[in-house]
Amino acid sequence: MACPLLRQCSKWNANCSSLFETLWYGNGRPVSFSTSSLGRTSWSSGPGNAGQPSALRRRTGPNTFNFITSLTRHKPRLLDPSLKSCFCINSAHTDVKVQDPFTIAQKDLNNLYDDIRKELFVTKELKALCHYYFDGKGKAIRPMIVVLMARALNSHSNRSGELLPGQRAVAMITEMIHTASLVHDDVIDGSNKRRGKGTINELWGEKKAILAGDFILSVASITMARIGNNMVVKVFSQVIEDLVRGEFMQLGSKENENERFKHYLEKTFKKTASLIANSCKAVCVLVSSDPKVHEIAYQYGKNVGIAFQLVDDVLDFTSGANHLGKPSAADLKLGLATGPVLFACQQFPELHSMIMRRFSSKGDVDRAWQYVFQSDGVEQTKNLAQHYCQEAIRQISMLRPSAERDALIRLTEMVLTRDK
Repeated sequence: MACPLLRQCSKWNANCSSLFETLWYGNGRPVSFSTSSLGRTSWSSGPGNAGQPSALRRRTGPNTFNFITSLTRHKPRLLDPSLKSCFCINSAHTDVKVQDPFTIAQKDLNNLYDDIRKELFVTKELKALCHYYFDGKGKAIRPMIVVLMARALNSHSNRSGELLPGQRAVAMITEMIHTASLVHDDVIDGSNKRRGKGTINELWGEKKAILAGDFILSVASITMARIGNNMVVKVFSQVIEDLVRGEFMQLGSKENENERFKHYLEKTFKKTASLIANSCKAVCVLVSSDPKVHEIAYQYGKNVGIAFQLVDDVLDFTSGANHLGKPSAADLKLGLATGPVLFACQQFPELHSMIMRRFSSKGDVDRAWQYVFQSDGVEQTKNLAQHYCQEAIRQISMLRPSAERDALIRLTEMVLTRDK
């Protein structure tokens, strides 16, 4: 029996091979752009080879944001009840019951944080700072995706499903870079709570927090150098560049509505999805020299990463502070206009001036909050996340069937239905 999800995914993808590329249309005319302008690396996917960025041309309607809105107002049937037991993405689908992704990855993740802490063995105070977030209580979603992708790629390449030492090191590097970015983000945002406890900058001060984040990044760099693969180094160098550029983008805003949404999606890629996309690519280059397979891994990580952040932006409006482990409405209080606000702005133009002044006037945060819930901004953001997950499924389904591949498909549902 064919999945409702598959029928919807196939129908959608007949019109658009990549939603991420579609959203970068120009205003009223076809536009040529390079993949590097979308946060993609400007060098070839092949190991060690420089290459020219490809140019993509698309037809477009008169308004990018109107296109996105029309797309997201038609809710895809991604969360159909049958999805829980039906992952028949192609005719070669495995017959075994799909296991929980965390269960499959647990063996590889068991000692991950212990090994990271060993890498960070330093003086007593710096050790306490660096170990604070590596307590094993995080979601570990990024290293889980990495190990599942690595095993799926190993099976695809007719190798043993077991992780290569370099692939496990990539999972560690991914978590270290992510954690370092959290430490630095908390300093920039002046946050005092993370994962249900005080932030490093709140407990030890900003100077030590910055140094701790820098040190974690340096250890991650040493770990990636030990892998001995130049492409892995290039891939993670791109991630660090994207993180910094994304943070700078977050400090700015756009007057034009279309430019504003493009800015938001590109910032989302750089700050969140680039790490996941490039980590998936990193484990791929260690086992395959095929650029097409590199692209599959990259595209899955990119689309899941964007969906993950879109859902995170929704949860900032729909989940309580105690459940999230951080204050709710945090983005509005920081002056950030995320997906729900940008969609709501179409129905409530009053939001435009608030966005431009970054919700800095008295009462702006409360009024913006009310406008979001009076609009369909939350629902449209959820629908957009579903479209990205459909594209992630389309990409990963190109790999040969395996338990890990199916777990990555299942993971897209978990990304969409998570509540913290």
